[in-house]
Amino acid sequence: MARKLRIFFLPVIMAAGLLVSGITSFEALLAPDAKLIPRWTSFNPQSTQTVMPKRWNFFLSKYREENYDGIARMAYHRVSKNDRLALRDFIDELQGVSVSKLNRNEQLAYWINLYNATTVQIVLEHMPTESIRDVNISPGLFSSGPWGKKLLRVEGEKLSLNDIEHGILRPGWKDPRIHYVLNCASLGCPDIPKQAITAKDSEEQLDLAARNFIDHPRAITIPENNEAIVSSIYVWFKEDFGGSDAAILDHLRTYATKDKKKLLMNVRSLESHRYDWDLNAVPVVATASSGS
Repeated sequence: MARKLRIFFLPVIMAAGLLVSGITSFEALLAPDAKLIPRWTSFNPQSTQTVMPKRWNFFLSKYREENYDGIARMAYHRVSKNDRLALRDFIDELQGVSVSKLNRNEQLAYWINLYNATTVQIVLEHMPTESIRDVNISPGLFSSGPWGKKLLRVEGEKLSLNDIEHGILRPGWKDPRIHYVLNCASLGCPDIPKQAITAKDSEEQLDLAARNFIDHPRAITIPENNEAIVSSIYVWFKEDFGGSDAAILDHLRTYATKDKKKLLMNVRSLESHRYDWDLNAVPVVATASSGS
């Protein structure tokens, strides 16, 4: 019965939301708010402890591939059994860390790496799939995808990917660049970082991720009429980027290269948005059989 109600009312609600909200999509109305979880505000500014991401770096170096279209993809179909186990062990190792005892920079790197590694693990566990949204394991009538399920346990507390992103990272750091290093396993998402985020290099890594995404058409396309088409990320999380079209454009100009910044100077409003939820998987090339 609940499923029938969901199927019946969802298109109606979506249509109403789009009619009254302009560039604010229906999905933006359902996007989780950045609401800080007080449990995860503790840190030790004197801590020199580091969380070594060697296994995650090895995994990325082996299975992350940059495509001709400028989008990094994961070769999920090639991941060996041993590397799946190594990824699981890495995630288990992270869950055993006393994150509250780390300093803030180390915590930032910790949460981002845990989020990205867990996302990859989820996809591997549910292959084949065409989109991570089809991994529909989250609780709730209108939920989709895996983000709401409590898949992790850190310091005895159960956590979901939504908890990490919307309850810890977004409200805890209030840094829009975090969106550029969290990967949701989709083509429309900023690329999964080439290497694990580290406390030492996080500033440079976040800047680089912002520049790389903003200079790609996924972030913003500017036709000749200057009616910009932007990534839905800037709509779903508009408040993180300043809360207005003008603030988003200022943000884009900050990280854009010279040529794109010049184009952005002629843009005054954001006309529409888009996002590709197809899985960020390296295409599997079919091979001809020996008998053909």
